[in-house]
Amino acid sequence: MVVAFWILSAGSACALWAQPVKTAAHVLAESDFRAFAGERVGLIVNHTAHVNGQHLIGLVDEADGVEIAAIFGPEHGLRGTEEDGVEVADGLDDQTGVPVYSLYGTARRPTPDMLQGVDRLIFDIQDVGARFYTFISTMGLAMQAAAEHGIPFTVLDRPNPLGGNYVSGFVLEEAHRSFVGQYPIPIAHGMTVGELAGMIVGERFLPGLEALELEVVELEGWERSTQWPDTGLPWIPTSPNVPGFETALVYPGTCFFEATAASEGRGTYTPFTLVGAPWADGQSLADTLNARDLKGIRFEAVRYTPRAIPRMDTNPKLQGQDVEGVRLVVTNRVTFQPVETGIHVLYAFYNAAPRAEVFLTRPAWLARLAGTTRLLHGLESGIHPEEVIRGWEGEIAAFRKQRQAYLLY
Repeated sequence: MVVAFWILSAGSACALWAQPVKTAAHVLAESDFRAFAGERVGLIVNHTAHVNGQHLIGLVDEADGVEIAAIFGPEHGLRGTEEDGVEVADGLDDQTGVPVYSLYGTARRPTPDMLQGVDRLIFDIQDVGARFYTFISTMGLAMQAAAEHGIPFTVLDRPNPLGGNYVSGFVLEEAHRSFVGQYPIPIAHGMTVGELAGMIVGERFLPGLEALELEVVELEGWERSTQWPDTGLPWIPTSPNVPGFETALVYPGTCFFEATAASEGRGTYTPFTLVGAPWADGQSLADTLNARDLKGIRFEAVRYTPRAIPRMDTNPKLQGQDVEGVRLVVTNRVTFQPVETGIHVLYAFYNAAPRAEVFLTRPAWLARLAGTTRLLHGLESGIHPEEVIRGWEGEIAAFRKQRQAYLLY
């Protein structure tokens, strides 16, 4: 295994950029990608791979001595417009004519044919910091393919929108490994994609990575306490239903509602910040949750009707039905705990449902999202949510110690 972490000098162009944080792609662009001169590269990117309004594909295409041999896109496609779970087809890039291979279709990792003539794979996709967001699964599987073919793998680091200090949730158990959970890490891991790539290799989270030549180009100006609003970077919706930072912030907790018959706010313009059901009493739920005095959050009773929204969700759960529930209003993003909050909201709805089976309709999916059956068992046995939360404290402490060797900032 060869792992290298490096930063290229930004040079005199630094003064042209106002934001306090520079992505790795930004740093490389200032050097005209000299580090890749003479190489034919494969770009694993989507619409978030932007530098000051310009896409990485165009910037690399214009760089002297660098040729784009192939482009690879993750879930939601190269342009980020495909809905969740929809397979994406291969195609051609309009700008360069380079083949675009889908890693969310018939293949989930680059095949030997896709890698023909590729000297280096470069990963540059904005993540949201939650284990079940599939971009980090795509990264790891692409790293495996690179290792098998002796191709260096470079990660252009980007910020974790939640910051690097918040770590929470169950650590994934092997029995629940899936594409929405590849690694034994907590739900909110508090790592950048570059840090996580180093940990995947160093801790052997996936087989066959021993000989991988991994390079991570670091961010400039990012610290562990830095959340997205502190970066000065514009938010590009990472997927159709994560339109803003506010959604990304609550997503690690309210994503649990994907395993239920209740609405997680899809079919509105503020998904994951709303949860509701036809049988729910929104004011009663808001009162119950506000009485728990959870950190950095308050709850408002809400009534809404999920609708089909082009380019977001054309068939949302409970489409056309009036539902009641709660709106999550973050009052302090620094103290807010999304996973813990999600547990409390899930419990409140479960206990308010007329019958458990009316609410919890996809228990196997809940286990995949949680990474364990312990959450499901806690709901069914009536364990208080605080006891469920205390149940992961030991594994979080162990993970913090384990990840320390891979932290770059």
